Amino acid sequence: MRERILIVDDEAGVRASLSGILSDEGYRVDAVETGEAGVKAVESNRYELALLDVWLPGIDGIETLTRIQAIDPDLPVVVISGHGTVETAVKAVRLGAADFIEKPLSLERILLAVSNSLRRRKLEQEVRALKAEVEHKHQIVGESEAVKELLRVIAQAAPSNGRVLITGENGTGKELVARGIHQQSLRSGGPFVEVNCAAIPEELIESELFGHTKGSFTGATASRKGKFEIADGGTLFLDEIGDMTLKTQAKVLRALQEQKIEPVGGAASVNVDVRVIAATNKNLEDEIRKGTFREDLYFRLNVIPIHVLPLRERRSDIPLLVKHFSREYAAEYGKHIKDYASEAMEMLSAHDWPGNVRELRNMVERLVIMAKGDVVQVSDLGVLRSPLAADQPASAPPAPTRDPGPAAAGGAVLNGDFESLALAREDFERRYIARKHEACHGNMSRTAEALGVERSYLYKKMKALGLIAPKRGAESTEADA
Repeated sequence: MRERILIVDDEAGVRASLSGILSDEGYRVDAVETGEAGVKAVESNRYELALLDVWLPGIDGIETLTRIQAIDPDLPVVVISGHGTVETAVKAVRLGAADFIEKPLSLERILLAVSNSLRRRKLEQEVRALKAEVEHKHQIVGESEAVKELLRVIAQAAPSNGRVLITGENGTGKELVARGIHQQSLRSGGPFVEVNCAAIPEELIESELFGHTKGSFTGATASRKGKFEIADGGTLFLDEIGDMTLKTQAKVLRALQEQKIEPVGGAASVNVDVRVIAATNKNLEDEIRKGTFREDLYFRLNVIPIHVLPLRERRSDIPLLVKHFSREYAAEYGKHIKDYASEAMEMLSAHDWPGNVRELRNMVERLVIMAKGDVVQVSDLGVLRSPLAADQPASAPPAPTRDPGPAAAGGAVLNGDFESLALAREDFERRYIARKHEACHGNMSRTAEALGVERSYLYKKMKALGLIAPKRGAESTEADA
């Protein structure tokens, strides 16, 4: 579709000349002779660009520009003047003009200004679309009281420059909280820079945070800015802050106190204006008592504490999250959005989700890709509960379990059906964890990592589900330690 351009000029010759030139270039052109007519045209039609003369009968070009901007703030306006002055040009640009051209008009200058303005408009539209997509992808989904309170705290904390410490289990969405604070802050126009402190080797973390100069260490072939400097004017998100070494903690503390950093190998300090948001799945007060985290850094970071609840403590949000992720992955993979049988949704809502929202997202992604029907059934959840479960026949006996007790022994399971949701959930968890444990060759730490839970939690869970045989005497005490 051809771009549509509006010309506002009181000289008939200029209107005719510009209309001819732009029409020859393939644009659709409307031309009017007064500011009032130009404003009405913008009210009635959609334009990609306006060419506006400053000297007009009635309202002048500057007033016309102001009114056009009020109607369509995104419309680029190129201002034209036969009596151009620096003052007029500056005023026009401050009011939002995309460019300023003096008469007599140059064909090359006009076409260049039009081309540049249209290209800039297109780029701005693409940036807005991408930003909206990112914001949608990182939105916090839920209508539980816990989520409503979390959103209220984010809105209250965002406009300040106070440092924020976000705590919560793995997979609860701590990064989403950090992004939400940034997007609603006065720094939203600046960068949001994320650093996973647990993922960077100890010998590289200082260079990553503070940058380095050329030749400061082996492999430093060029100077490089650190995350603090890259985030200048915006927000720096330090994820897994509890895994940072004491040496690096001391340097971060100094950067927070002085708002200055020193690149590795550099002699001069660099001023930075950064809001720091930190997150951890650890209890930092316990880490302080162990001597692995600095108390003074903790107090610097914990100005505004925010705790994100695990998914099992806000189960009413699970159906909303399932539908949200279903739409997201259906669009990504070109699939139809699936419905969920009430029994399947009940089972999803009843599950404890030790990996929290991250684990639920992975489950929904698998269902979008692998579930065959248009409606997800309980049987789909059983087959897809782990990548290794597909090779297990539906009639396969359950893994060794605890004594089900008299009530369950009287027929808790009949032809694959369960007498209660609790028993169905327990069977689901037992099979899922057993398969993960088998895939990790019996390694408890790797199994816990694969499930996104703490090792101690997994051990207790496996004992409760009968996946670990109870021991007696000294052996039991050693195993439980």
